[in-house]
Amino acid sequence: MATVGQINELEILKESDIGVYLDGDSLGQVFMPFRYVPPGKKAGDRVEVFIYFDSEDRIIATTDKPKAMVGDFACLKAVAVNQVGAFLDWGLPKDLLVPFSEQKQPMIEGQSYVVAIFYDKETNRIAASAKLNKYLDLQPGRYHNGLEVDLLICDHSDIGYNAVINNQHWGVLFDSEVYRPLKYGQKIKGYIKRIREDGKIDLCLQQPGYKKVTTLSDRVLEELQKQGGYLPLSDKSAPEAIYKKFGASKKAYKMAIGALYKNRQITIEKEGITLIKENG
Repeated sequence: MATVGQINELEILKESDIGVYLDGDSLGQVFMPFRYVPPGKKAGDRVEVFIYFDSEDRIIATTDKPKAMVGDFACLKAVAVNQVGAFLDWGLPKDLLVPFSEQKQPMIEGQSYVVAIFYDKETNRIAASAKLNKYLDLQPGRYHNGLEVDLLICDHSDIGYNAVINNQHWGVLFDSEVYRPLKYGQKIKGYIKRIREDGKIDLCLQQPGYKKVTTLSDRVLEELQKQGGYLPLSDKSAPEAIYKKFGASKKAYKMAIGALYKNRQITIEKEGITLIKENG
């Protein structure tokens, strides 16, 4: 079944003077201008298209891909504001409307905002909303500790960064778990650190547990070998220096070199670590 606001694979039914008509199933015949028709495609062939509404609110198909689709959360720039609302650039000829009723505060042209993209069947309109709670699932998600997830950074509070998880749930990246600058609207990979009893989700940027230590330990050993057996980073070194070298937190680094020390692969000194020769 063809779905508005999503990528669909549809069959070309026939050509007209200015384009082709696709089989949109319950949507009827969906028009696509020739400029979007892939070379060599003809009636009977199938094409991947995005279905939305043009400037005259007619259903239309395009092979262009938008920056975000219905059900997605994305950071988009406001390119115009008028008496109807704000219009965001989402990569298609018709900009995406954020009605005033869906704005948390008046949007300003030239600024970017994290929004949810939705399809209003009553008005036959794809639009966006800055009121994210309306479009997120507030029930606990089916996650487990250590699971890799997609994150969209939304804002910063007194305790850390609020992030949208997999276009579905809220999560928090505590400042103590963040060792590199994060930007509003940035998309990054992260991990589920813990699901609390109240259903709230704590996040981290490094995979928790044994796998993280093993991976970082291997990198430390490799770097020691490259540097002739000595590395001027100890468990007392500044977090910034550790992150600059390995992109890891001081806590993770201490766990990694602690594992190497227990395995008798290194010695830990005040200013650095040394590779034990029989392991070099």
